[in-house]
Amino acid sequence: MFRRQYRELIGLDVDGVDSMVVRAEVEVVKDRELVRDRVTRVKASGSGSSGVAEACAKPCFTIVDGVADGVGGWRAYGIDPGEFSLHLMQTCERLVGIGRFTPSNPSELLARSYYELLQHKKAILGSSTACVVVLNKENCMLYTANIGDSGFMVVRHGKVIHKSEEQQHYFNTPFQLSLPPPGYQANVLSDQPDSAITNNFPVEDGDVILVATDGVFDNLPQSLLIKELCKVQGERCASRLQTVANSIAWMARNLSFDETFISPFAESAFANGINTIGGKPDDITVILATVAI
Repeated sequence: MFRRQYRELIGLDVDGVDSMVVRAEVEVVKDRELVRDRVTRVKASGSGSSGVAEACAKPCFTIVDGVADGVGGWRAYGIDPGEFSLHLMQTCERLVGIGRFTPSNPSELLARSYYELLQHKKAILGSSTACVVVLNKENCMLYTANIGDSGFMVVRHGKVIHKSEEQQHYFNTPFQLSLPPPGYQANVLSDQPDSAITNNFPVEDGDVILVATDGVFDNLPQSLLIKELCKVQGERCASRLQTVANSIAWMARNLSFDETFISPFAESAFANGINTIGGKPDDITVILATVAI
């Protein structure tokens, strides 16, 4: 089975015209001191009743944010671990762009993207965790789906209102969507899209939404995250959000290399009978948004 060692990642950020969020995104690659902007914007519309874009009579706009984090263990088999996660998010982006998604059902979007990859003429091998959130402007609801340990957090007035629950088969081995090479199926973890944890809840003006890979959550205690997110409560300025997104990403990166820091990852390891200390070097993606109604 594939136990995660380190992982590649790709972020997707898709928003509609007249969007109800202000957002920023940053990615930090663990083995290269590099920050890259991976923001893509397309229109995404849906109907007020069914939520399916093709059926809309009166269009409403939704905002779709997501991250997919490829399993690095595939490198040992000569497979680029970033390919699967990249194509998973690119397919999600395309499906949103052409309206083939239901705004109230992000797990369906993940499933459609995954099954399209399985039908690809040239097999795209690998595994990935994923988290997708959909903000519906019409009813001010946030719909979420996550597989594995990439996740989201919503903060309101200094308190965590909602936070994703990570899925682990066992320590440091998250749930993952997979497409293994022929003959490896029996030896590779492969979870189905319907394994995703889904949720939906109302959001309010000023709420702060964080979507990130586990490189953030494994290295930053929740108290530090809340402290940073409180700085942009109700923020309408994208550049200020970018500043805080950068701060979160680089703080996570610096702590990941601190060998004396008692990180959330180290605490989890200890709870699983593994005596370790320090952060967990990993690639990091942060998507940060505030609700502006």
